[in-house]
Amino acid sequence: MGLFSKSIKTLDDLFVHTLQDIYYAEQQIAKNLPTMIRKASDPSLKQGLEHHLSETQNHIKRLEQVFQMHGQPVKGTTCAAMDGILEEASDILGVANDNDVTDAAIISSAQAVEHYEITRYGTLVAFAKQLGRNDCASVLQQNLDEEYAADRKLSAMAEARVNRRAA
Repeated sequence: MGLFSKSIKTLDDLFVHTLQDIYYAEQQIAKNLPTMIRKASDPSLKQGLEHHLSETQNHIKRLEQVFQMHGQPVKGTTCAAMDGILEEASDILGVANDNDVTDAAIISSAQAVEHYEITRYGTLVAFAKQLGRNDCASVLQQNLDEEYAADRKLSAMAEARVNRRAA
């Protein structure tokens, strides 16, 4: 069975496993964002990360709601992908010595996180709809929309000033 704790035989099993994966990932993001916030020097970046930490806490609550709606216990399963993304971010931030370069690294790392979340939430919305769980899909879509918005804000910051200052 490899990384999976139980056999995945149905789309519903895969939906629950993916839900557990993103639940774990969101918890790890919530634990790691304060470090990024502390290391950010750009005031808008710092403020954006603080806002996203609040959103992340809401994402966790919505995921708990989806578990409940779907009749499943709230639990996460280790997400090696998110662990790797966050470990890489930590490594880069640990060796970046210039504030402007650190801000660019934070945005780059945060976007890697966002892109992973976008893939997971997009998949979960599609699975939920296929399973006839439009109620779950609607809640998950809220998280997906916020992840897209966060990614767009990070791109705008990087392109408007952060990358230029880092160069």
